[in-house]
Amino acid sequence: MKAVKRPVSVLIVACLYFVVGVLGFAAHFRELLTAQEDSGWVEITECLAIVAAIYLLRPHNWGRWLTVAWIAFQVGLSAFHSMREAAVHGLICIATVGLLFNLAANEYFSRVESRLT
Repeated sequence: MKAVKRPVSVLIVACLYFVVGVLGFAAHFRELLTAQEDSGWVEITECLAIVAAIYLLRPHNWGRWLTVAWIAFQVGLSAFHSMREAAVHGLICIATVGLLFNLAANEYFSRVESRLT
């Protein structure tokens, strides 16, 4: 069986989300230790970024949907902070969708899904 080559776009997104998840988890860990309000939820969202990245690389189609849901959630949260932050997250969301749902990525995830069934 021929190996399915991972598109660079998927690799880039997976690496970025993994780094964001790890750095975010580390940055907010002190808040978790001091039991600050909502710190557990913040750490869970950071872990979800890591999980999404891992399953983009594995590769599983639901991993890319989790990635899109994660950044869409971030857009929603940032809308409560500032318009600039919401705009930046919105642009990241658009870029993420573009990178994960281009022709090469669609082919990559569909080949793997058909092979798994």
